[in-house]
Amino acid sequence: MEIRIQSLKFDADVKLIDFIEKKLSKLTKFYDPIQSVEVTLSLRPDYLNKNVLIKLTVPRHNEIVIERQGTKFEDAVVDSIPLLKDQLIKIKEKREQAR
Repeated sequence: MEIRIQSLKFDADVKLIDFIEKKLSKLTKFYDPIQSVEVTLSLRPDYLNKNVLIKLTVPRHNEIVIERQGTKFEDAVVDSIPLLKDQLIKIKEKREQAR
């Protein structure tokens, strides 16, 4: 699984990038054939000013897109994981039923 991280209008530090990669790499436990993950980090002008947009590309199921905001990027990523997990489990169940 390829993980690409893009930060808009700022430079993400290595610690944040490592954190995101570690968290997202665990998603293959729920559905292994994830092709790629694109993460876009951006800043917003309000209190919950850290925005994380995650796109998972899964074969035969197009894309799963989750967007979350938080006071820290790490919090927004952690909030996204259960939603991604649920979507991947649904895809896996549909695939197994189709067999």
